[in-house]
Amino acid sequence: MSFQSILGNFSLILFVLTMVTGVIWFLDMFILGKQRRLNADKALADFDQRNAKLSAEGIRLQEGGRVELEFNLLKQPAWIEYSGSFFPVIAMVFFLRSFLYEPFKIPSSSMLPTLYVGDLILVNKFTYGIRLPIINKKVLSLNDPQRGDVMVFKYPENPSLDYIKRVVGVPGDKIVYRNKRLTVNGQEVVYETLPDFLDEERLSYSNQFSESLSGVKHRILNDVQMPAFVRDPHQFPKRELCTYDDAGFACTVPEAQYFMMGDNRDNSLDSRYWGFVPDQNIVGKAFFIWMNFSSPKRIGSFQ
Repeated sequence: MSFQSILGNFSLILFVLTMVTGVIWFLDMFILGKQRRLNADKALADFDQRNAKLSAEGIRLQEGGRVELEFNLLKQPAWIEYSGSFFPVIAMVFFLRSFLYEPFKIPSSSMLPTLYVGDLILVNKFTYGIRLPIINKKVLSLNDPQRGDVMVFKYPENPSLDYIKRVVGVPGDKIVYRNKRLTVNGQEVVYETLPDFLDEERLSYSNQFSESLSGVKHRILNDVQMPAFVRDPHQFPKRELCTYDDAGFACTVPEAQYFMMGDNRDNSLDSRYWGFVPDQNIVGKAFFIWMNFSSPKRIGSFQ
């Protein structure tokens, strides 16, 4: 399942706005503001000198004229005032979504029944390490993705797109998926049959199971009408590590890469089709639904 962050490349937009407003704020704080103060002091000195002369000549002066003059001389131009007001807000948002938490919206059903269309989720950006914004380069390693994590990453075939899937294979794993059952390193994943799931968008039922993947218990869906084999897998890098047959496939996950699958197994374009996700493509770990305007009761954490 693919989805894009708000306003497309919002990180780049925020970065540009932060830099522009920050430069204007800096210039006003340390150069333009001081220049206005110097010009105001000179104008006020002339004002005081002129008023002293008029007062000595017995001319009565209007009260408050000096205060109004000083206010007008020191007043920031509108473009500087707005830039200075927006800079700390924009900078804070840029910092939060670049290094701490980033919001995303789910537009498709490939992660059902875990995530629904319209779910607004939060992604932890620092769980797997600190990365530079825009270029997504890791500068500090913390934790590695684990099997069962719901992870957001840059789509390998088009890094401008953000995808979300579940990690089913970490580097070195042997992943086998045949007859719609998953085996990791020769050990069959434990499944428990649940009541059928109604997809309200498609108005159809799917077989529902509880899957325990390295201790992470979550639900998955299977469509009995869909075949077990992978239809037309792409020519992705390291494809020689995968074999396909009528019952499914088997892949060995290469170093520093991950194998991803959607929970809606028969309605998800994932690593079975387009291959492995390199570590440099990782965005973060999805962990919380903060709103779904069609179903507010969905707010909460998930596995």
